[in-house]
Amino acid sequence: MSNNKEEARKRRHRRVRKKIVGTQERPRLNVFRSIDHIYAQLIDDFSGRTLVHASSTDKELKGGAITGGNINSASVVGELIAKRAADKGIKDVIFDRGGYVYHGRVKALADAARKGGLKF
Repeated sequence: MSNNKEEARKRRHRRVRKKIVGTQERPRLNVFRSIDHIYAQLIDDFSGRTLVHASSTDKELKGGAITGGNINSASVVGELIAKRAADKGIKDVIFDRGGYVYHGRVKALADAARKGGLKF
């Protein structure tokens, strides 16, 4: 057993990734959260490319009064990733929570992405 939370999260993520694969038509919406920021990207696993990305460190969000490590910023990042995906013509995705519990910032990002038009 692991004593480290990050090692346990990585183990959960590897276990989930055995079953989740993103394609060009239905890319994988990957979420990574740190203490200060949250990041999301749409990945085509067959070609190994990131199709769209958004994070709380983006220049579009820097001027606002949001900080990166809260639920409000996760919602804004979810809306931003959905908008950028729509610009590329992507509607359907597979959600990859990255080994994190589907709660708090991860849930807020997913709900905002759904509200923005992504289906998963």
